[in-house]
Amino acid sequence: MKSFFLSCLVLLTVACYAQTDVKNCKKCMVIAEQSQNRIIIIDAATSNILWEWKAAESNVKPEHVKWFNTPSEAKVVYDGQYVLTNASGGGVALIRIADKKAVFYAYAGGNTHSAELLPDGNIVSASSTGNYLMLFKTDTLNFPEQVYTKKIYITFGHNVVWDKRRQKLWSAGRDSMVVYRYNNNCQQPDLIAERSFPIPGHDAHDLFPVYGSKNKLWMTVGSNVYQFDVNTLKFEQAAVIQQDIKSVSSGPEGYPTIVIKPKEQWWTDEVLDAEGKHVAGHAGWKMYKARWVLPNEFAYPEKQQIKLCK
Repeated sequence: MKSFFLSCLVLLTVACYAQTDVKNCKKCMVIAEQSQNRIIIIDAATSNILWEWKAAESNVKPEHVKWFNTPSEAKVVYDGQYVLTNASGGGVALIRIADKKAVFYAYAGGNTHSAELLPDGNIVSASSTGNYLMLFKTDTLNFPEQVYTKKIYITFGHNVVWDKRRQKLWSAGRDSMVVYRYNNNCQQPDLIAERSFPIPGHDAHDLFPVYGSKNKLWMTVGSNVYQFDVNTLKFEQAAVIQQDIKSVSSGPEGYPTIVIKPKEQWWTDEVLDAEGKHVAGHAGWKMYKARWVLPNEFAYPEKQQIKLCK
C-alpha cells in the first residue's frame, strides 16, 4: 500500500513539473516530431525537451496507437493547458498537458494534416489524400469508437483555422481557399461552404494566424509563402525563405518567425528563422511542423478553458 501511494505521488509530481515547466517557459515550441512518433515541447534557447507525448505511452488503446504514427501537427490550446494534435496515421487527439491524458481522441483517416477547435469544443480536421474535412463531436464519454462525425469534401485538405472575429472557418486546398460557416450544433456539427476563391500557386500546405494580427494568416504552397488578409482577400508574398515550407509561426518582439523546411523527404532536424538560420533542433529529429507556444487570439478567446459537447 505504501509503495502504491509513493508511486501516485511520483506521478503527480512529474505531472506538476511538466505543466509548470511549459507554463513558465519564456520561449517554447511545440513540435510534431516523427522519428519517435511523438509531440514535444522544447525550450527554444537550449532545444531541451520539457514535455513529450507518445500515443504508445498514453491512455490510447494499443490497437489505436498506429493512428498517431507520423504526427503532422500540434498546437497548444485552452490557455496553455492542452495540446491539440493529429497524425498522418489518421488520429486526432486533445491531450491534457498536466498528466498527458488524451481526454478525447478519434480517427479521421485520409492522411490527416491539421486540426482545429470550434467554439463549442468540437473539433474539425483536414485530410489531404482523403480530400475532406472531418467534424467530430468531442464526446469524452464514448470516444473513440462511438463518436459523431461528418465529412466535408475539399480537394487536398491540409489545414483548418477558426476565425473567432468573423465566426468562420478557413481552409486552403489544392487551388482555392474555402470559407465555411459553422452550424453551432454541438450534437451534430456541420460546415456550410459560403464561398471559395483561387489561391496563388497550387497545393496549399500550412495555414496559421500571423501573431498579433486580427486579419492575417500565413499560407504556404509548394513554391512560396504568403500572408493572406481575410478582409481584403489579398495574398502578399511574405519576407521569409520560400521553397517547400511545411509550417510558419510568428510571435511578438524577440520571437523570430520560425519555419520548417525539409532536408530529407518531408522532415528536418532543425527549426529555421525567416532568413534560413538555425534556431533550434537536434540531430536525428524528424520535425514536420513547429509552432511557438503563444496565445492564439485570432482563433480563441483569451484565457479560454476547455469546452466539451454534452
